[in-house]
Amino acid sequence: MNIFTQRESNVRSYCRSFPTVFHRAKGSMVYSESGVEYIDFLSGAGALNYGHNNDYIKQQVMSYLEADSIAHGLDLYTSAKENFLIKFSEKVLMPKNLDYQIQFCGSTGTNAVEAALKLARKVKKRTGIFSFMGAYHGMTLGSLAVTGNTAIRSGTIGTSNNVTFMPYPYGFMNNFDTIGYIESVLNDVSSGIKKPAAIIFETVQAEGGVVVAPIEWMQKLRALCDKHDILLICDDIQVGCGRIGSFFSFERANIVPDIVVLSKSISGYGFPMSLLLIKPELDIWKPGEHTGTFRGNQLAFVGGTAALEYREITNLEQEVNIKETFLKKFLNEQIASIHNKIEIRGIGMIWGIDLAQFEDASLTKQITSRCFERGLIAERVGRNDTVIKILPPLTIEMSTLQKGCSILKEVFDECLISKGNERPVTVV
Repeated sequence: MNIFTQRESNVRSYCRSFPTVFHRAKGSMVYSESGVEYIDFLSGAGALNYGHNNDYIKQQVMSYLEADSIAHGLDLYTSAKENFLIKFSEKVLMPKNLDYQIQFCGSTGTNAVEAALKLARKVKKRTGIFSFMGAYHGMTLGSLAVTGNTAIRSGTIGTSNNVTFMPYPYGFMNNFDTIGYIESVLNDVSSGIKKPAAIIFETVQAEGGVVVAPIEWMQKLRALCDKHDILLICDDIQVGCGRIGSFFSFERANIVPDIVVLSKSISGYGFPMSLLLIKPELDIWKPGEHTGTFRGNQLAFVGGTAALEYREITNLEQEVNIKETFLKKFLNEQIASIHNKIEIRGIGMIWGIDLAQFEDASLTKQITSRCFERGLIAERVGRNDTVIKILPPLTIEMSTLQKGCSILKEVFDECLISKGNERPVTVV
């Protein structure tokens, strides 16, 4: 691996946690050059909901390539884009009674976030944005401005302009009326905070430590935005596209955001793609006002169309619900029971094991490192990386999911055996 350390920038990240050279992947398994197999509980940070090299999606992509179809098309009209728009409308928007215009942005989620913030400010003619403590929305300057992690914001200048962070229902704030607080800020003429153009939020703060927003909280947030003429932007980049079961993560609250941001698994195959869903009356862009060379990723259109077909053919939403039941039971009964300081959070196929109460910053790294040694890839997230995130492909075989969880249990038993347990654990 000398060439990587010699030539690749210090900014590299995931490879430091999983130090091997990977060669191929299939389904929920990844293989190193030396042939060692690993169960994937990372899923490309949510970009591989349908697994590695999904056969159905791959066949559609290969057929498209073999026909010498358009590979790059800017924002020209193409058959690949047409098919995606039709399929997305017929299989996602129309059945859910959602009326959105679709904007194709640059190739990564952060560009779509940038577009959402820019459009919100243009529509409302206000510069302020409210975001939430614990939020993660991307690494370009606008997206970073609405990201709560001060560590990744350090060293940047001017990213916090006109952004106000509000409390998210987590930790101390979980027993605090955070929506009431926002209401009081907006109503108080002496709060020092102007009404924003938009509030951007995640229904599940994935990188923030797998913090699941309560349904009532989301409903109150929607009502607050309506009352004060504020746009509601839902960042569904990581937990959308079926990650919690339903295609959109906000569906469980029966709300409709004004703007929705999608990326990661929207392309179905790991191809770069991001888009915005915009209520029609908000689509006031002038031609070319937000543009990008790779917003016409034709292979992503093909993969995304095939993914929507695959979801329907395999009844994937039901599969996620079955695996959610297994994960919830396993993590609460087999992991949380190991020690009373372990906290479990999650929904669908995204779960977090929070070890913050141990007050040992090295513990999660020790656990994920030992998991990797035993053939399981899982990452650390949350404040000070104290949460182990479980994010397998939605298509993972139940036997493989059980095997990965067994490895997790063995490592937890080993790493926490000396920690003791102060009292029996009661899991609600």
